Order: sequence, then C-alpha cells, then structure tokens
Amino acid sequence: MKRRALWVLFIIALGIAFSAWGSEIIYRLPLVGSINPVSRNFVLRAIAQAEGEQAALLLIELNTPGGLGESTRDIVMAELGATIPIVVFVGPAGARAASAGVFITMAADVAAMAPGTNIGAAHPVDLLGGGQEQDATMTDKIVNDSVAFAKAIAEERGRNVEWAEQAVRESSSLTASEALAEGVIDLVVADRGELLERLDGYGLPDGRVLRTTGLTMRDIRPSLRERLLGYLADPNLVYILFIIGLYGLIYEFFHPGIGFGLAAGGICMALALLGLQILPVNIVGIVLVLFGVLLMVLDAFTPTNGILTTGGVISLLVGSFTLFNIPSRTIGLSWSTIFITVGTMTALFVFVMSKGLLIQRKRPVTGMGGMVGAIGAVRTDLDPDGKVVVKGEYWDARSLEGAIHVGERVFVERLEGRCLLVRRLR
Repeated sequence: MKRRALWVLFIIALGIAFSAWGSEIIYRLPLVGSINPVSRNFVLRAIAQAEGEQAALLLIELNTPGGLGESTRDIVMAELGATIPIVVFVGPAGARAASAGVFITMAADVAAMAPGTNIGAAHPVDLLGGGQEQDATMTDKIVNDSVAFAKAIAEERGRNVEWAEQAVRESSSLTASEALAEGVIDLVVADRGELLERLDGYGLPDGRVLRTTGLTMRDIRPSLRERLLGYLADPNLVYILFIIGLYGLIYEFFHPGIGFGLAAGGICMALALLGLQILPVNIVGIVLVLFGVLLMVLDAFTPTNGILTTGGVISLLVGSFTLFNIPSRTIGLSWSTIFITVGTMTALFVFVMSKGLLIQRKRPVTGMGGMVGAIGAVRTDLDPDGKVVVKGEYWDARSLEGAIHVGERVFVERLEGRCLLVRRLR
C-alpha cells in the first residue's frame, strides 16, 4: 500500500516537473510577409504547439503589408482563444502592421512596437479576397462588418475602440509613439531584449503575471512544405511560373526532342497549380490567359500579319489583370510583372514570326527548287539537249540559245520536269 502511494506521489511530482519545465520556454514566431492561408496555418500550428508544451508565452514578431480576410479572422480567433499569453511585437524599425496586421496586433494579450514602425490602414479593400467590383451597398456591408470585427477585438483587449473604427473606415495610420499614446498598443521597445525585460512581471487584465527572466527562447520555424507554399503564395511568382509552364509544354508539343521543354514546363506548371490552389483565383482570368497564349501560338504557325498576336496580347493582358481576386497591388500581382512578362512573350513571338516570313521569302537552296540560278559545266554538247554537271551531279539539260559545247559553263534558268533549261554563262 505504501509502495503504491509512493508511485502515485512520484507520478504527480513528475507531472508537476514537466509542467514547470514547459512553462520555462518562450516560443518565438517570425511572421513576415502577407497574411494568406499558408501563414495562417503556420500561426495556428505554432499556437497549438506552444499550448501543447505549456509555454510561458508565444512571441509573434510581425511585419506585414496586409493579407486576406478569412486568413486574418482565423488567426485572430486563435489568438483570442489561446490558453497561453500571446505577445505581438511589430519590429524591427521599418516594419509595419498594415491592414490585416492591425487586427492581429490588437488581438494579442500584449501589443508592442519598435520605434520607426507603423500600424493602420485597415480598410477592407485589402481584406476582401475578391476582385470583382462591389456596388455601394455591398461595400457598406463589408466595411461595417470589418468595423464591427475591429471594435470587438479592441473591446475584448481593452484597446482604443474609436481608433479601431477609424483604421477601417478612414485607413488611419499611427506611428509607434502615437499608437501608445492612443491606447492602441501597450509598449514601445527598441528590440526583443528590451521587450522581454519589460514583460517580466507584466500583469495581464485577467490576473496572470508574465515571467521572462531566465527562460529559454525557442524559434518556431516553417517546415519545408510551409516554406515552399509560402513562396508559392506570391501571386507574382505563381504568374511567371504559370506562363513559363504553358510555353514550355507548348514548345515540347510542337518540337518534341530530348524533353527539356516537357521537364521545365511540367515542373513550372505543377508549382503554379500549387500556388493557384492557395491563392484566390478568377476562373475567367485563367481562361483569358489560356486563350491569349493560344492565339499567339497559332499566329506563330499560321502567320496572319500579327492579327492573332494582337488579339492574344489583349486577351493575355485582360486575363492577367483579372487572374487573382486580390484587389490590393501591395500583396497582389503587380503591374510591372504583368507588363514585363507579356512584353517578353510578345517580343519573342514577333521575332519568331519575322524569321518565319523571311524563311518563306528566301529562295530554296536544296532540292529541285534550289537548282534555279545554279552554275554548272557542259559534259556533252547541248544541241539543244545533252548532259551537264551541276553541284557535282549529272543532269539532263536543254540549251535555250542554240548549241553549247563541252567544257563551257552554263547557269540554270528554270526547270522543266527533271530537265534543266540553261543558258551560256557570260
């Protein structure tokens, strides 16, 4: 009986020790770039991991231009429902918490910023996740929904509710010192080290007191898959891969060979399709891009003096501008990427078509057609018929100007079947 009691006490002590060991860890999560389904999954995984190991707190170092609305809401919900303290630090100097970053920062238990950073501009144009034009009623609904969301977060965390509404309705932005004065954030610190010092003994509204002295910090890094998908969450990269993949596969189809076009085009297309699954895509945009490429390819093989290429360029441009349902150019497909890519493809096809026209106009140099204009020597008298040697071969020939004797040189004026009609070379 005593032995059983000792085992129970040992197990309890071991559990307490493991619990204490977990609380000795601070997890750090760098969140840089746009907020999208990939970064959302990364943050949710980090929160679950920190909660599972009962970390002292999770530190999110934020620098974002904004992102997609649904991904932002999922992250905010995870922050508000977390069982461990979550600290969001907008830094280092030069970083920003724009658009979606406003919601993520305000939803933290402790919000801090470094000098030289800014927060704001949360108008829902960057959070819609849809590229179609909205009428006034729909726009009002979206704005009002975003305002209510921002105010609810501010009320939950005891932050400035009025500014939260201004950030959405008026795209208001604040510097770090202004955000502190307005009650939007809790701390302004120079760097991570000062932040941890200020957090030691910091009391949260729910009564919990943070402790950071002597704790071990561990970084949560994205997995290889998350890093790959993170790159493919960039619309500019996905767009370029998509175009290269299309032309690579088309080249291999019309010029089968060692398979380089198939390999390169297939890899680019596979990566592009992965990216298209992550990003909000407009099907009409994809169809227009495919149609534009088809017109340009057809013009390369059946020249129409550039008519099909012109139509293809227009279709490709319209499809490119409507390809992704991301209205913000900050996180969406940039105009420079579109113009450079379409311009390069247009120049390539103009070059191909011009070479094709030159080849069509060039006099044949092989076969029967290549004999016209060639120079040869008479091997048997032409009176008028006989034999000549042209390009090292014996041919039947007929003189067009009387008898031509052996040894004289002639040139081929035209062909009549397989007989060369020749004249004396003067």
